[in-house]
Formats: sequence, C-alpha cells, structure tokens
Amino acid sequence: MANHKIDPNNWIKLYSDYLFNYTITRVSDREIAQDLVSETFLAGLKSMVNFKGEASERTWLISILKRKVIDHYRKINSKKGKAEVRMSYNSDVESEGDWLEERVADPFDKTAEDTLENSELGDAIHDCLAKLPQKQAEVFKMKTILGYETETICNELDITASNLWVIVHRARTALADCMEKSWF
Repeated sequence: MANHKIDPNNWIKLYSDYLFNYTITRVSDREIAQDLVSETFLAGLKSMVNFKGEASERTWLISILKRKVIDHYRKINSKKGKAEVRMSYNSDVESEGDWLEERVADPFDKTAEDTLENSELGDAIHDCLAKLPQKQAEVFKMKTILGYETETICNELDITASNLWVIVHRARTALADCMEKSWF
C-alpha cells in the first residue's frame, strides 16, 4: 500500500520556487504567478484528504496548479464563460503524473549557477514578452506556451486562423530579436 501521507509544512520550502517557475512561463506576470501558487497551496490544504499517494506530492501540487492556470485563462479570455482548454500531457492513465519527470529536469539537481542562469533567462523572456503588443503576447502565450488549439484561440479572440499565424510569426520574430539583444 502506498504511503498517503503528505507534509504541507514543507511545501513552501520544497516546492514554491518550482511551482513559481512553472507558473511564470505560463502567465508571464509575477504577481499573478505568486497568487496562483498561493491558491495552489490553499487548494492542496483543503483537499489533502483526497491525496491518494499515486503520484509524488510535487506532481499532485502541479496538477492542482495546472487547473489554477486553466481557470485563470478561462476567466480572462472567456467569452460568456466558455473556453475550451486542453492541457493533457499523456493519454495513458496508468502513467498520468509521470509527464513532468519525463519532460523536465529534476529541479533539485541544479547547481547555483544553473539556478541563477535559469532565473536570468526567465527574467529575459518575461521582459521580452512584456515588450510585445498585448494581443501578440496573448496569442503567443495561448498558442506556444499553453498549447491551445488554433480554433479555440480564433474563437476566443475573434480572429482568423491566418491572422493567428501572422501574429504568432511576428511575436516569435520580435521575441528572437529581443532575446538576442538582452540575453545572448
């Protein structure tokens, strides 16, 4: 039988940086990212009794955070409260929760230099995204970072598919130029 015990007393120390870094790449706003991480911890506390131990504590918190990010975008992008959001990483129910470890290096296996470099890169990306026109940044995040379907984005923002791809191309070009100047 799996150990179903979790320790919320260590969540901030163990997971806050990791959850924040996960969130900032999806919302690109530090204050919102911090709020979503806080909401995740609160939701985790409220639903501790539901933790079955089938995934690691960190993966369980990430799954809660994923829903918080989806809810955030539904709230700000939804027309009449309707938004279709897909953030499925693995269709295999048996290995659900393993997607994180398969795609992301262990955040606890980093040197101080790695941590500083990732922080600086995250800041550079955040700054470059902030320099984009609002619609470009929004379309880029929805398509590239969140992986929304083209049809969903077009319906949400009332644009055509060809317009979407032009906006994404312009955003990528502007981000590449900005990153070249500020990061490389």
